[in-house]
Amino acid sequence: MSRIGRRPVSLPPGVTATVTGSRILVKGPKGELSHQLHPELSARVEESRVVVERPSDSARHKALHGLSRTLVANMVEGVTGGYSKQLEIVGVGYRAEAKPYGLALHVGFSHPVEVHAPPGIRLTAEQPTVVKVAGSDKALVGQVAANIRALRPPEPYKGKGIRYSGETVRRKAGKTGAK
Repeated sequence: MSRIGRRPVSLPPGVTATVTGSRILVKGPKGELSHQLHPELSARVEESRVVVERPSDSARHKALHGLSRTLVANMVEGVTGGYSKQLEIVGVGYRAEAKPYGLALHVGFSHPVEVHAPPGIRLTAEQPTVVKVAGSDKALVGQVAANIRALRPPEPYKGKGIRYSGETVRRKAGKTGAK
């Protein structure tokens, strides 16, 4: 099994972490994030490092240990650099417009689809066919990007729809027209 949980998470300059009970709070230049650790695990801050500890070497505790350490590392990375996902809109007349509340997507429906940005997430339309989702919470950025993609997933015949940047869509051959 992985021993990733034993490695301490180092805190870069400008980032602070506080542990109260089983809740950890990380503050940095891009905001603050908090996470509730599993009740059986514990964490402590020492010399600008966060150390997550497990009570035993059972398989369940090892799994929770690695997960919790990775979640804390993701929080530290989020408040320093942030996370972003880029989506591409493919199709004739398909486009996105930036609005004060988030985005208005024109993706083949009779009406524009409004996407409201949750707190801590920035939605931008750099070009009419490129949407960027950015924020400090890795899970929330991924979830918002998945929700936008689910509005019009890429279809296999013409490839129209919303896809992740760099995603390849498996294309299917159409009808053969046999008599």
